[in-house]
Amino acid sequence: MKLSVIGSGYVGLVAGTCFAEAGNHVICMDVDEKKIADLKNGIIPIYEPGLEAMLKRNVDHGKLTFTTDMKHTVHNSDIIFIAVGTPPDEDGSADLTYVLAVAKAIGQYMTHPKIVIDKSTVPVGTAALVKAEIQTQTDIDVHVVSNPEFLKEGAAIDDFMYPDRVVIGTDSDEVGETMRQLYAPFVRTGNPIIVMDIVSAELTKYAANSMLATKISFMNEMANLCHRVGADIENVRRGIASDRRIGKAFIFAGVGYGGSCFPKDVKALIHTSSKYDYNMRILTAVEDVNQDQKTILIPRILEHFGGSVKGKTIALWGLSFKPKTDDMREAPARVLIKTLHELGATLKAHDPVALEEARRLGLDKMVTLCEDNYEAIRNSDALILVTEWLEYREPDFEYMKKNMNSFAIFDGRNIYNPEKVRSKGFTYYGIGRQ
Repeated sequence: MKLSVIGSGYVGLVAGTCFAEAGNHVICMDVDEKKIADLKNGIIPIYEPGLEAMLKRNVDHGKLTFTTDMKHTVHNSDIIFIAVGTPPDEDGSADLTYVLAVAKAIGQYMTHPKIVIDKSTVPVGTAALVKAEIQTQTDIDVHVVSNPEFLKEGAAIDDFMYPDRVVIGTDSDEVGETMRQLYAPFVRTGNPIIVMDIVSAELTKYAANSMLATKISFMNEMANLCHRVGADIENVRRGIASDRRIGKAFIFAGVGYGGSCFPKDVKALIHTSSKYDYNMRILTAVEDVNQDQKTILIPRILEHFGGSVKGKTIALWGLSFKPKTDDMREAPARVLIKTLHELGATLKAHDPVALEEARRLGLDKMVTLCEDNYEAIRNSDALILVTEWLEYREPDFEYMKKNMNSFAIFDGRNIYNPEKVRSKGFTYYGIGRQ
Protein backbone atom coordinates (compact mmCIF):
# COMPACT_ATOMS: atom_id res chain seq x y z
CA MET A 1 0.00 0.00 0.00
CA LYS A 2 1.07 3.61 -0.56
CA LEU A 3 1.27 5.14 2.89
CA SER A 4 2.52 8.34 4.41
CA VAL A 5 3.11 9.35 8.00
CA ILE A 6 3.05 13.05 8.76
CA GLY A 7 5.14 13.75 11.83
CA SER A 8 8.49 12.00 12.30
CA GLY A 9 8.63 12.01 16.05
CA TYR A 10 8.49 8.96 18.28
CA VAL A 11 5.15 7.53 17.11
CA GLY A 12 5.44 8.53 13.47
CA LEU A 13 8.96 7.24 13.01
CA VAL A 14 8.25 3.89 14.64
CA ALA A 15 4.98 3.45 12.71
CA GLY A 16 6.47 4.45 9.36
CA THR A 17 9.49 2.18 9.77
CA CYS A 18 7.43 -0.83 10.86
CA PHE A 19 4.92 -0.39 8.01
CA ALA A 20 7.86 -0.32 5.59
CA GLU A 21 9.27 -3.44 7.22
CA ALA A 22 5.97 -5.19 6.36
CA GLY A 23 6.45 -4.40 2.66
CA ASN A 24 4.62 -1.10 2.23
CA HIS A 25 6.08 1.96 0.52
CA VAL A 26 6.10 4.68 3.16
CA ILE A 27 6.77 8.40 3.02
CA CYS A 28 7.64 10.02 6.36
CA MET A 29 7.04 13.77 6.25
CA ASP A 30 8.05 16.44 8.75
CA VAL A 31 8.42 20.23 8.63
CA ASP A 32 11.70 20.06 10.56
CA GLU A 33 14.32 20.28 7.79
CA LYS A 34 17.24 19.27 10.00
CA LYS A 35 15.38 16.21 11.30
CA ILE A 36 14.57 15.09 7.75
CA ALA A 37 18.15 15.70 6.57
CA ASP A 38 19.43 13.61 9.50
CA LEU A 39 16.95 10.82 8.80
CA LYS A 40 18.04 10.68 5.18
CA ASN A 41 21.56 10.11 6.51
CA GLY A 42 20.42 7.41 8.92
CA ILE A 43 20.59 9.63 12.02
CA ILE A 44 17.49 9.20 14.16
CA PRO A 45 16.34 11.82 16.69
CA ILE A 46 15.26 9.38 19.41
CA TYR A 47 16.73 6.43 21.28
CA GLU A 48 14.69 3.28 20.69
CA PRO A 49 16.28 -0.20 20.64
CA GLY A 50 16.16 -1.80 17.18
CA LEU A 51 14.80 1.24 15.36
CA GLU A 52 18.00 2.50 13.76
CA ALA A 53 18.89 -0.79 12.06
CA MET A 54 15.33 -1.33 10.80
CA LEU A 55 15.11 2.22 9.49
CA LYS A 56 18.41 1.99 7.59
CA ARG A 57 17.45 -1.37 6.09
CA ASN A 58 14.18 -0.06 4.68
CA VAL A 59 15.77 3.15 3.40
CA ASP A 60 18.38 1.05 1.60
CA HIS A 61 15.61 -1.09 0.07
CA GLY A 62 13.75 1.99 -1.15
CA LYS A 63 10.64 1.31 0.92
CA LEU A 64 11.07 4.22 3.32
CA THR A 65 11.67 7.82 2.25
CA PHE A 66 11.73 11.18 4.03
CA THR A 67 10.57 14.59 2.89
CA THR A 68 9.50 18.05 4.00
CA ASP A 69 7.19 18.41 0.97
CA MET A 70 3.54 18.15 2.05
CA LYS A 71 2.21 18.35 -1.52
CA HIS A 72 4.39 15.43 -2.63
CA THR A 73 3.36 13.45 0.44
CA VAL A 74 -0.38 13.88 -0.09
CA HIS A 75 -0.26 13.31 -3.86
CA ASN A 76 1.65 10.04 -3.45
CA SER A 77 -0.40 8.47 -0.65
CA ASP A 78 -3.71 6.68 -0.46
CA ILE A 79 -3.54 6.31 3.32
CA ILE A 80 -2.20 9.18 5.45
CA PHE A 81 -1.35 8.84 9.13
CA ILE A 82 -1.31 11.99 11.27
CA ALA A 83 1.33 11.50 13.98
CA VAL A 84 2.19 15.02 15.09
CA GLY A 85 2.43 16.18 18.68
CA THR A 86 -0.57 16.94 20.88
CA PRO A 87 1.13 18.73 23.80
CA PRO A 88 -0.91 19.51 26.90
CA ASP A 89 -2.23 23.01 27.44
CA GLU A 90 -2.09 24.57 30.91
CA ASP A 91 -5.56 23.19 31.69
CA GLY A 92 -4.49 19.64 30.77
CA SER A 93 -6.35 19.55 27.46
CA ALA A 94 -4.61 18.23 24.33
CA ASP A 95 -3.46 20.98 21.98
CA LEU A 96 -4.77 20.07 18.51
CA THR A 97 -3.09 22.96 16.70
CA TYR A 98 -0.65 20.75 14.80
CA VAL A 99 -3.22 18.05 14.04
CA LEU A 100 -5.65 20.52 12.52
CA ALA A 101 -2.91 22.30 10.59
CA VAL A 102 -1.99 18.98 8.97
CA ALA A 103 -5.66 18.28 8.23
CA LYS A 104 -5.97 21.63 6.46
CA ALA A 105 -2.87 20.96 4.37
CA ILE A 106 -4.15 17.52 3.39
CA GLY A 107 -7.35 19.10 2.16
CA GLN A 108 -5.44 21.69 0.13
CA TYR A 109 -3.44 19.07 -1.77
CA MET A 110 -5.96 16.24 -2.17
CA THR A 111 -6.60 15.16 -5.76
CA HIS A 112 -8.40 11.87 -5.05
CA PRO A 113 -10.17 10.18 -2.10
CA LYS A 114 -8.03 9.41 0.95
CA ILE A 115 -8.12 7.54 4.21
CA VAL A 116 -6.74 9.85 6.90
CA ILE A 117 -5.83 8.23 10.20
CA ASP A 118 -5.39 9.89 13.58
CA LYS A 119 -2.36 8.07 15.05
CA SER A 120 -1.61 10.80 17.55
CA THR A 121 -3.26 10.46 20.93
CA VAL A 122 -6.25 12.78 20.57
CA PRO A 123 -9.40 13.45 22.62
CA VAL A 124 -12.94 12.45 21.82
CA GLY A 125 -14.30 14.30 18.82
CA THR A 126 -10.97 14.89 17.06
CA ALA A 127 -11.78 12.74 14.03
CA ALA A 128 -14.84 14.87 13.37
CA LEU A 129 -12.75 18.04 13.70
CA VAL A 130 -10.11 16.67 11.33
CA LYS A 131 -12.71 15.75 8.73
CA ALA A 132 -14.36 19.15 8.99
CA GLU A 133 -11.00 20.90 8.60
CA ILE A 134 -10.13 18.86 5.50
CA GLN A 135 -13.52 19.60 3.98
CA THR A 136 -13.00 23.35 4.34
CA GLN A 137 -10.45 22.90 1.56
CA THR A 138 -11.97 20.25 -0.72
CA ASP A 139 -15.14 18.41 -1.71
CA ILE A 140 -13.23 15.19 -2.44
CA ASP A 141 -14.36 12.25 -0.31
CA VAL A 142 -12.28 11.51 2.78
CA HIS A 143 -12.65 8.97 5.58
CA VAL A 144 -11.07 9.80 8.92
CA VAL A 145 -10.11 6.86 11.13
CA SER A 146 -9.04 6.70 14.76
CA ASN A 147 -6.16 4.22 15.20
CA PRO A 148 -4.52 4.86 18.58
CA GLU A 149 -1.01 3.62 19.25
CA PHE A 150 -0.07 1.48 22.26
CA LEU A 151 3.72 1.70 22.15
CA LYS A 152 5.93 1.38 25.20
CA GLU A 153 9.12 3.39 24.95
CA GLY A 154 12.03 0.97 25.00
CA ALA A 155 9.91 -1.81 23.45
CA ALA A 156 8.14 0.07 20.65
CA ILE A 157 9.35 -2.09 17.76
CA ASP A 158 8.06 -5.30 19.35
CA ASP A 159 4.85 -3.56 20.40
CA PHE A 160 4.18 -2.49 16.81
CA MET A 161 5.31 -5.66 15.08
CA TYR A 162 3.52 -7.97 17.56
CA PRO A 163 0.65 -5.93 19.05
CA ASP A 164 -1.63 -7.21 21.81
CA ARG A 165 -4.45 -5.71 19.77
CA VAL A 166 -5.09 -3.18 17.03
CA VAL A 167 -7.92 -0.71 17.63
CA ILE A 168 -9.61 0.85 14.61
CA GLY A 169 -12.40 3.39 14.82
CA THR A 170 -14.33 3.97 11.60
CA ASP A 171 -17.86 4.55 10.33
CA SER A 172 -17.20 2.64 7.07
CA ASP A 173 -17.17 -1.14 6.63
CA GLU A 174 -15.05 -0.76 3.50
CA VAL A 175 -12.44 1.36 5.29
CA GLY A 176 -12.47 -1.07 8.19
CA GLU A 177 -11.61 -3.89 5.80
CA THR A 178 -8.77 -1.86 4.27
CA MET A 179 -7.36 -1.27 7.74
CA ARG A 180 -7.64 -4.98 8.53
CA GLN A 181 -5.57 -5.75 5.44
CA LEU A 182 -2.98 -3.14 6.39
CA TYR A 183 -2.49 -4.61 9.85
CA ALA A 184 -2.89 -8.30 8.91
CA PRO A 185 0.90 -8.95 8.75
CA PHE A 186 1.25 -7.90 12.38
CA VAL A 187 -1.43 -10.17 13.88
CA ARG A 188 -0.69 -13.53 12.30
CA THR A 189 -0.63 -15.15 15.75
CA GLY A 190 -4.30 -14.32 16.16
CA ASN A 191 -4.24 -11.23 18.35
CA PRO A 192 -7.36 -9.21 17.59
CA ILE A 193 -8.01 -6.33 15.25
CA ILE A 194 -10.89 -4.59 17.02
CA VAL A 195 -13.04 -2.43 14.78
CA MET A 196 -15.40 -0.07 16.59
CA ASP A 197 -17.04 3.33 16.33
CA ILE A 198 -14.72 6.32 16.13
CA VAL A 199 -15.53 7.91 19.49
CA SER A 200 -14.95 4.64 21.37
CA ALA A 201 -11.60 4.20 19.65
CA GLU A 202 -10.56 7.72 20.60
CA LEU A 203 -11.46 7.04 24.22
CA THR A 204 -9.77 3.60 24.35
CA LYS A 205 -6.19 4.94 24.38
CA TYR A 206 -6.92 7.32 27.24
CA ALA A 207 -8.73 4.59 29.16
CA ALA A 208 -5.82 2.16 28.78
CA ASN A 209 -3.13 4.59 29.92
CA SER A 210 -5.26 5.92 32.74
CA MET A 211 -5.92 2.40 34.02
CA LEU A 212 -2.19 1.64 34.06
CA ALA A 213 -1.43 4.94 35.76
CA THR A 214 -4.09 4.12 38.35
CA LYS A 215 -2.39 0.81 39.17
CA ILE A 216 0.92 2.59 39.69
CA SER A 217 -0.51 5.29 41.95
CA PHE A 218 -2.50 2.73 43.93
CA MET A 219 0.65 0.72 44.64
CA ASN A 220 2.50 3.88 45.62
CA GLU A 221 -0.30 4.68 48.07
CA MET A 222 0.03 1.17 49.49
CA ALA A 223 3.81 1.56 49.74
CA ASN A 224 3.38 4.78 51.70
CA LEU A 225 1.02 2.99 54.07
CA CYS A 226 3.52 0.13 54.40
CA HIS A 227 6.16 2.65 55.42
CA ARG A 228 3.95 3.85 58.26
CA VAL A 229 2.69 0.50 59.57
CA GLY A 230 5.94 -1.46 59.19
CA ALA A 231 4.86 -3.72 56.33
CA ASP A 232 6.89 -4.46 53.21
CA ILE A 233 5.36 -3.48 49.85
CA GLU A 234 7.28 -6.22 48.05
CA ASN A 235 5.56 -8.85 50.17
CA VAL A 236 2.22 -7.18 49.52
CA ARG A 237 2.95 -7.04 45.80
CA ARG A 238 3.78 -10.73 45.64
CA GLY A 239 0.68 -11.47 47.66
CA ILE A 240 -1.66 -9.81 45.16
CA ALA A 241 0.18 -10.43 41.88
CA SER A 242 -0.85 -14.09 41.74
CA ASP A 243 -4.50 -13.04 41.53
CA ARG A 244 -5.32 -13.24 37.82
CA ARG A 245 -7.79 -10.39 38.19
CA ILE A 246 -4.94 -8.10 39.25
CA GLY A 247 -1.88 -9.47 37.43
CA LYS A 248 1.83 -8.83 37.81
CA ALA A 249 2.31 -5.78 35.60
CA PHE A 250 2.35 -2.15 36.76
CA ILE A 251 2.16 -2.96 40.47
CA PHE A 252 5.70 -1.93 41.43
CA ALA A 253 6.05 0.90 43.90
CA GLY A 254 8.48 3.72 43.15
CA VAL A 255 9.00 7.45 42.83
CA GLY A 256 6.14 7.95 40.39
CA TYR A 257 5.49 7.64 36.68
CA GLY A 258 6.57 10.06 33.97
CA GLY A 259 7.03 10.11 30.22
CA SER A 260 5.04 11.43 27.32
CA CYS A 261 1.88 9.36 27.78
CA PHE A 262 0.64 8.65 31.29
CA PRO A 263 0.85 12.20 32.74
CA LYS A 264 -0.51 13.83 29.59
CA ASP A 265 -3.29 11.31 29.01
CA VAL A 266 -4.51 11.30 32.60
CA LYS A 267 -4.73 15.11 32.54
CA ALA A 268 -6.44 15.07 29.14
CA LEU A 269 -9.07 12.56 30.24
CA ILE A 270 -9.80 14.60 33.35
CA HIS A 271 -10.21 17.67 31.13
CA THR A 272 -12.45 15.83 28.68
CA SER A 273 -14.71 14.63 31.47
CA SER A 274 -15.04 18.18 32.81
CA LYS A 275 -16.26 19.34 29.38
CA TYR A 276 -19.11 16.85 29.72
CA ASP A 277 -19.87 17.92 33.30
CA TYR A 278 -18.40 14.80 34.91
CA ASN A 279 -15.77 14.72 37.66
CA MET A 280 -13.22 11.89 37.28
CA ARG A 281 -12.55 11.59 40.99
CA ILE A 282 -10.30 8.53 40.80
CA LEU A 283 -8.08 9.97 38.08
CA THR A 284 -7.78 13.28 39.91
CA ALA A 285 -6.45 11.33 42.89
CA VAL A 286 -4.14 9.31 40.62
CA GLU A 287 -2.58 12.53 39.35
CA ASP A 288 -2.27 14.01 42.85
CA VAL A 289 -0.63 10.87 44.24
CA ASN A 290 1.84 10.78 41.37
CA GLN A 291 2.92 14.38 41.84
CA ASP A 292 3.48 13.80 45.56
CA GLN A 293 5.34 10.54 44.92
CA LYS A 294 8.08 12.26 42.94
CA THR A 295 9.28 13.92 46.14
CA ILE A 296 8.52 11.05 48.54
CA LEU A 297 12.23 10.48 49.21
CA ILE A 298 13.03 14.11 50.08
CA PRO A 299 11.86 13.98 53.74
CA ARG A 300 13.76 10.72 54.24
CA ILE A 301 16.92 12.19 52.75
CA LEU A 302 16.63 15.24 54.99
CA GLU A 303 15.99 13.09 58.05
CA HIS A 304 19.01 10.92 57.25
CA PHE A 305 21.24 14.01 57.10
CA GLY A 306 19.84 15.59 60.24
CA GLY A 307 17.54 18.04 58.53
CA SER A 308 19.82 19.60 55.90
CA VAL A 309 21.67 18.53 52.74
CA LYS A 310 23.78 21.68 52.48
CA GLY A 311 27.38 20.65 51.94
CA LYS A 312 26.35 17.11 51.00
CA THR A 313 27.09 15.48 47.66
CA ILE A 314 24.32 13.26 46.37
CA ALA A 315 24.56 10.98 43.33
CA LEU A 316 21.63 9.97 41.14
CA TRP A 317 21.58 6.88 38.95
CA GLY A 318 19.02 7.28 36.19
CA LEU A 319 17.54 10.38 34.57
CA SER A 320 15.06 9.06 32.00
CA PHE A 321 11.53 8.33 33.20
CA LYS A 322 12.07 4.60 32.52
CA PRO A 323 14.83 2.32 31.18
CA LYS A 324 15.61 1.90 27.46
CA THR A 325 14.71 5.47 26.53
CA ASP A 326 16.26 8.92 26.71
CA ASP A 327 12.85 10.52 27.34
CA MET A 328 12.87 12.81 30.38
CA ARG A 329 9.41 14.28 29.99
CA GLU A 330 7.78 14.41 33.46
CA ALA A 331 10.67 12.27 34.78
CA PRO A 332 10.89 12.00 38.59
CA ALA A 333 14.64 12.70 38.34
CA ARG A 334 13.91 16.23 37.19
CA VAL A 335 11.82 16.93 40.30
CA LEU A 336 14.39 15.39 42.62
CA ILE A 337 17.25 17.36 41.05
CA LYS A 338 15.40 20.67 41.23
CA THR A 339 14.30 20.11 44.84
CA LEU A 340 17.69 18.93 46.13
CA HIS A 341 19.49 21.74 44.28
CA GLU A 342 17.20 24.30 45.91
CA LEU A 343 17.94 22.69 49.30
CA GLY A 344 21.67 23.25 48.76
CA ALA A 345 22.95 19.79 47.83
CA THR A 346 25.77 19.21 45.34
CA LEU A 347 24.51 16.77 42.74
CA LYS A 348 26.09 14.32 40.31
CA ALA A 349 24.16 12.04 37.97
CA HIS A 350 24.55 9.28 35.41
CA ASP A 351 22.23 7.77 32.82
CA PRO A 352 23.18 5.33 30.04
CA VAL A 353 21.48 7.31 27.24
CA ALA A 354 19.80 10.46 28.60
CA LEU A 355 22.80 12.70 29.35
CA GLU A 356 22.46 14.68 26.13
CA GLU A 357 18.74 15.16 26.76
CA ALA A 358 19.56 16.36 30.28
CA ARG A 359 21.95 18.93 28.80
CA ARG A 360 19.30 20.04 26.32
CA LEU A 361 16.92 20.60 29.23
CA GLY A 362 19.52 22.67 31.08
CA LEU A 363 19.93 20.28 34.00
CA ASP A 364 23.71 20.57 33.75
CA LYS A 365 23.30 23.93 35.48
CA MET A 366 22.14 22.09 38.61
CA VAL A 367 23.92 18.73 38.42
CA THR A 368 27.25 17.41 37.19
CA LEU A 369 26.54 14.87 34.44
CA CYS A 370 28.86 11.88 34.54
CA GLU A 371 29.69 9.48 31.71
CA ASP A 372 30.18 6.59 34.15
CA ASN A 373 27.86 5.59 36.98
CA TYR A 374 30.77 4.97 39.37
CA GLU A 375 32.16 8.42 38.57
CA ALA A 376 28.89 9.81 39.92
CA ILE A 377 29.23 8.11 43.31
CA ARG A 378 32.88 9.04 43.97
CA ASN A 379 33.11 11.25 47.08
CA SER A 380 29.32 11.28 47.40
CA ASP A 381 27.41 11.06 50.66
CA ALA A 382 24.42 9.15 49.28
CA LEU A 383 23.08 7.49 46.16
CA ILE A 384 19.51 7.80 44.84
CA LEU A 385 18.47 5.06 42.42
CA VAL A 386 15.88 6.78 40.21
CA THR A 387 15.62 4.70 37.02
CA GLU A 388 15.86 0.91 37.08
CA TRP A 389 18.37 0.47 34.24
CA LEU A 390 19.67 -3.10 34.03
CA GLU A 391 23.28 -2.01 34.55
CA TYR A 392 22.41 -0.63 37.99
CA ARG A 393 20.92 -3.86 39.33
CA GLU A 394 24.12 -5.58 40.45
CA PRO A 395 26.57 -2.81 41.37
CA ASP A 396 30.01 -3.31 42.88
CA PHE A 397 29.15 -2.48 46.47
CA GLU A 398 32.75 -2.98 47.63
CA TYR A 399 33.99 -0.38 45.14
CA MET A 400 31.20 1.95 46.16
CA LYS A 401 32.08 1.57 49.84
CA LYS A 402 35.71 2.51 49.12
CA ASN A 403 34.80 5.56 47.01
CA MET A 404 31.83 7.14 48.82
CA ASN A 405 32.16 9.51 51.76
CA SER A 406 29.21 7.98 53.58
CA PHE A 407 27.04 5.04 52.79
CA ALA A 408 23.33 5.61 52.22
CA ILE A 409 21.27 4.27 49.31
CA PHE A 410 17.79 5.61 48.57
CA ASP A 411 16.27 2.99 46.28
CA GLY A 412 13.53 4.76 44.36
CA ARG A 413 12.56 1.63 42.42
CA ASN A 414 13.00 -1.11 45.05
CA ILE A 415 15.45 -3.02 42.87
CA TYR A 416 17.88 -3.94 45.66
CA ASN A 417 17.55 -6.51 48.42
CA PRO A 418 17.56 -4.46 51.65
CA GLU A 419 19.31 -7.19 53.66
CA LYS A 420 22.07 -7.56 51.07
CA VAL A 421 22.65 -3.81 50.87
CA ARG A 422 22.78 -3.49 54.66
CA SER A 423 25.15 -6.45 54.91
CA LYS A 424 27.55 -4.48 52.69
CA GLY A 425 27.61 -1.67 55.25
CA PHE A 426 25.08 0.68 53.66
CA THR A 427 22.02 2.33 55.16
CA TYR A 428 19.10 1.36 52.93
CA TYR A 429 15.89 3.27 52.25
CA GLY A 430 13.27 1.93 49.82
CA ILE A 431 9.72 2.78 48.92
CA GLY A 432 7.52 1.00 51.48
CA ARG A 433 10.25 -1.52 52.38
CA GLN A 434 10.90 -2.73 55.90
